[in-house]
Amino acid sequence: MRTRVSPRHVGRATRNVLARTAEIVLVALIAVITSPIAAAQTVVIDGAVAHAIPFDPDLALGTSIDILPSKLIDKVYSEDILKKSLSAGWGPITYRQNTELTIAAWHWNEYGTWSEGSAQSGYFVGNVEPREFLRHSYGYDLPHRGTTRSDDAATKYSRLTDGDTRSYWKSNPYLSKRFTGEDDALHPQWIVVDFDTPQAIDAIKINWAAPYARKYVVQYWTGEDAINKQGAGTWTTFANGEVSGGTGGNEVQRLAPAPVKARFVRVWMTESSNTCDTHGDGDPRNCVGYAVNEIYLGNFTAGGEFVDLVQHAKGQNQTATYVSSMDPWHSVGDIEASRDQTGFDLFFTSGITNKLPAMIPVSLVYGTPEDSAAEIAYIEKRGYAISYVEMGEEPDGEFMLPEDYGALYLQWATALHRVDPRLRLGGPVFTGSNEDIQAWADGSGKTSWLGRFIDYLKSHGRLGDLAFVSFEHYPFVPCEIAWSDLYREPELVKHILEVWRADGVPANVPLMITESNVSWELTQPMADTFAALWLADNAGAFLANGGAAFYHSPIQPEPLRPGCHGWSTYGNFVADEKLEVSQYTSQYFASQLINLEWVRHGAGVHQLFPASADVLDDAGHALVTAYAVKRPDGEWSVMLVNRDASNAHRVRVVVKNVDGGGERAFFGTVNMVTFGAEQYVWHPEGASSHADPDGPLRRTTLQAGKDAGFELPRASVTVLRGRISGQ
Repeated sequence: MRTRVSPRHVGRATRNVLARTAEIVLVALIAVITSPIAAAQTVVIDGAVAHAIPFDPDLALGTSIDILPSKLIDKVYSEDILKKSLSAGWGPITYRQNTELTIAAWHWNEYGTWSEGSAQSGYFVGNVEPREFLRHSYGYDLPHRGTTRSDDAATKYSRLTDGDTRSYWKSNPYLSKRFTGEDDALHPQWIVVDFDTPQAIDAIKINWAAPYARKYVVQYWTGEDAINKQGAGTWTTFANGEVSGGTGGNEVQRLAPAPVKARFVRVWMTESSNTCDTHGDGDPRNCVGYAVNEIYLGNFTAGGEFVDLVQHAKGQNQTATYVSSMDPWHSVGDIEASRDQTGFDLFFTSGITNKLPAMIPVSLVYGTPEDSAAEIAYIEKRGYAISYVEMGEEPDGEFMLPEDYGALYLQWATALHRVDPRLRLGGPVFTGSNEDIQAWADGSGKTSWLGRFIDYLKSHGRLGDLAFVSFEHYPFVPCEIAWSDLYREPELVKHILEVWRADGVPANVPLMITESNVSWELTQPMADTFAALWLADNAGAFLANGGAAFYHSPIQPEPLRPGCHGWSTYGNFVADEKLEVSQYTSQYFASQLINLEWVRHGAGVHQLFPASADVLDDAGHALVTAYAVKRPDGEWSVMLVNRDASNAHRVRVVVKNVDGGGERAFFGTVNMVTFGAEQYVWHPEGASSHADPDGPLRRTTLQAGKDAGFELPRASVTVLRGRISGQ
């Protein structure tokens, strides 16, 4: 999961951006090379049409807009910044919905109605009718929060261990039988208490609110981390941990005759009292699920006195708790006014969408189906074009069980398809992961999160509601990145695509990376040449292995600020806290190579052919990767990534199996565009970190023949574009 931190630090303007962004065209007319070059190694392209993967860059290569500090929204959408942002060349855009990462409800529309009317509280539904121009939208804190930690959680906390017996956690009403149509036991709701270190536990006290659990069990975890490694351990019920016929209250319960050493303790609830919470009986959502004021865990002294080991506090120093779900009830005063999710009218009319249909989100984990349906209706009434709808945001990062996400997904799909049956819905927008997502084993021992979600849709005859599967890609641990990680990237992308298919995603359901960067937290390699080479392999390998749509992150500038190993940024720019841009980053130049040199947006369907190079190091690592495209105009375009940090490599490029013929090669004029260590060097100098040199791309025109060799500078990305012999 990417940590999106609000800007706090200032980068230094190091040179005039207008002077430094002008492209320098270097034209070198080189004679036709007719003799073989003994030192050249070979890039082989399989040109058989049957092996080609078709893709349209206007559908397959995009970017994203993320949450913004509200004071900077005017700057991000200013003409100058928009022009700079779009100049990276990406096509479509996806709107990232950040509020669920911070455990907040999202008001996509500032205007709407509350379920409790004049009290301005309850469940909010945005106004369907276009009236005011929507420039802003905001998240709202959830007062019935049960999870301690999340993104941007410094001032937030769980109500289960806050020391206030008037506050309470409550589960999501949409996971109760009234809304799922299924027995509550099929969607158990849970609380996990994490002590950080094992404690001696033999007693629990639950101060129940309403509705309370009639049936529940109390369990302890044996294994690794019960939250972050859910497939590596088991839950065991305490000897006296099973309760049937619960009546609420707050009595101390002895769990075992002797204390059990446990770090994690879980309360697993399967039957509700269906009594109404403090908001009354006027709304059925108030009277389903489970609610707890405060939870206490510990042991008994020799004299029989209960010793509570839970730290109760209103802040991050409380004993941490995690919960299955949360009630999206909130009030007008819960607004997070400093964090701005762009209003849809500004988003669609600003030009940031490139005049292409956009992928948009709906709030699912902490939302209501009525509000999401209103969102889609509003957008369509305005005439804005939608490509895809992402359902929720990172439910695995919120530790939801797949069956719970599935139950919400189907309710939302029903509501959205009532508005427009043509909508292409998908998710689950997984957090960045290099392996299969694991959940606590179900009754049959299955732990695959996505596999169980697919099973849930199938069992309800609703797999057709899944039009795509999306996930985020943040492959590397921020403080552990080494140059050799570049060798891993193509295999990481290939592997995770294979994992999702093995989990049961049908071959006709496209896979999409809808958010990506080097790591989920800032790290200096994001601003170094490393990031340019990584991005080329990331995008190229994704498409080469059957990925359907790739969205790099983000389009907007972000301030330079500290991270692992030095100062850096997620974005394409070196900018200060006012978003004054001083330079472009290495990822910006790589983006231009991909979008303006390798492919041609607006031209239509391209053909991507398998390609490989025999340039290896002593350990067998591929030092050069290749991605070969035949563009609609008949030109061949090959993107070559030289991941050797120390040495240039000279390569021949041959195309085999074209129209059943023999070996072919570039012939005649070849355009060569390069970016790498010779064009860009990052200087880590704290708040004054900068690149020098800082581009531009190096352009060369060559005259090539059958045995032409092409020099790939060290640590570089190169695009060769031209015709091949015989065509």
